[in-house]
Amino acid sequence: MIAIIPDSPVSFYQQLYSILRKEIARGTWKPGERMPSEMELIRIYGVSRITVRQAFDLLVNEGLVYRRRGSGTFVTMPPIEHGLNRIISFTEDMQRRGLHPGTRIISSRLEPASTIVAARLGIETGTELAVLERLRLADGTPMSVEHSRLVHRHCPGILDGDYTSTPLHEALRDRYGIRLVRASQAIRAVNADGKLSEILAVAEGTPLFYIERVSFQQGGIPVEYLQIYHRGDRYVLYNELIA
Repeated sequence: MIAIIPDSPVSFYQQLYSILRKEIARGTWKPGERMPSEMELIRIYGVSRITVRQAFDLLVNEGLVYRRRGSGTFVTMPPIEHGLNRIISFTEDMQRRGLHPGTRIISSRLEPASTIVAARLGIETGTELAVLERLRLADGTPMSVEHSRLVHRHCPGILDGDYTSTPLHEALRDRYGIRLVRASQAIRAVNADGKLSEILAVAEGTPLFYIERVSFQQGGIPVEYLQIYHRGDRYVLYNELIA
C-alpha cells in the first residue's frame, strides 16, 4: 500500500488523490463498485476527514467517481462515445459495445400536437401524436431518457407494441414499412430537473446532453420528433469532420 508522506511538499489531499487515482486505474475498484468510505480511508491513511473529502472532490471533478447520497462514492463507468452521423437504435448501439440494453416505459399515450411540435413535424396543430417516453439502461445503469412523438396516422396502433424488448424503429420498419432515412438534430447542454434527476439517478442540476431530433422516412416525410436526455457523465458525443 502506498503511504502518505508526512514531510512531502505535496499536500495530504493531493497525495491521497494520486493514490486513489492510481488504484482506480489499476482496477482495484471496478466501474460501478463502491469505494472505501471516508472513515475507512481515514483509518487506512491516517488523514483527516477534510483531506479525504478534498481528494474525493478532485476525483469527482475529473469524472472518475460519483457520489450517491446515503450510499457512498462509486467508480464511474467508462463514458460511451455516441456518434452523430448515423441513425442507430439504442439497443443496437449497446449490443455492439457488448453491453446489455434495457428499457423501462415511463408513459405512453396519444396527444394532440402542440404548435411547436407541429411546426417541427410539418403538420397541423392538434394532429394526433403517439407519445412514448422511455428510460434507457446499459447493464442496468440509467443512461438516457427518450421522448418520442410519432405522427399517429403514419403508424396507427404503434403504442400496442412491447418496447421494453423491441426497438421502436424496428417496429416502424416491420409493421408499417417506415424506414428512417435521415434526421436533423440540435444538441445543447441542460441541467437535470427534479423529475429527470430521479429517473436517471443523478443529482438535481447534473449536466445532461439534450438532443432534439426530427427523423424523416422515405420521400422526406417527417415521422418522429424525438427528445433525448443523455447523462453527461456517461456519454461523449463525437463526429468526424473532413476538411
